[in-house]
Amino acid sequence: QVQLTESGGGLVQVGGSLRLSCVASESGWTYSRYTMGWFRQVPGKERTFVASVESGGRTKYADSVQGRFTISGDNAQKMVYLQMNGLQPDDTGVYYCVKDFNWRVGSNPGNFEHWGQGTQVTVSS
Repeated sequence: QVQLTESGGGLVQVGGSLRLSCVASESGWTYSRYTMGWFRQVPGKERTFVASVESGGRTKYADSVQGRFTISGDNAQKMVYLQMNGLQPDDTGVYYCVKDFNWRVGSNPGNFEHWGQGTQVTVSS
């Protein structure tokens, strides 16, 4: 019922910026309560939480990106964005857009039902 498509990844130098975008295409009944966000993954590592925003407007960030990344959405969260500033090599990875029809989903990837295919972010040092 939900398809998520990410874009905006690329190669940047340390200290640079990128803005990721995610479009949600939905069919059938949907609910007003939802959470959208981002995870990232390096090959051979687990997916880790980056940021999320709820339908009520509350945002959540991983400690490692707090103060550098900003998540936002528009069009009733049919789209969600991740503005990434001050990028560091540890930010390198595949970034996945996620969505679930609940609030307070947390940072466990297993709690998110819908996932995009990912967009690559590479930060060179």
